[in-house]
Amino acid sequence: MSTHRSERGQATPLWAVVLVLAGLLLVPTGMLVRATVQRAEARSAADAAALAGALEDEAAARSVAAANGAELVEYEARGDLVEVTVVVGDRQATARAERTVRLEAPPAQR
Repeated sequence: MSTHRSERGQATPLWAVVLVLAGLLLVPTGMLVRATVQRAEARSAADAAALAGALEDEAAARSVAAANGAELVEYEARGDLVEVTVVVGDRQATARAERTVRLEAPPAQR
């Protein structure tokens, strides 16, 4: 008497393992993407807030940071130089901006 085994359905457990492993890889990948996006958003918000602070004041910097989804956590003005630190999610970024005025003499007339 011979027993004949069917190989039908052998791939199902293998596919289940592959799907579980793929799902496990998605979690750290998603976390890495989120951290990268937050870091870029924090840098952009810090740059914009620093420019607003240099052109106006801390209130403008705070407003621009909030408009960019960030929280202004530090503001320091030293003359024409402004340095701000903002937080987006769990990422922090610092930026500086300086207000400069360049006065040029009008072209000489002949």
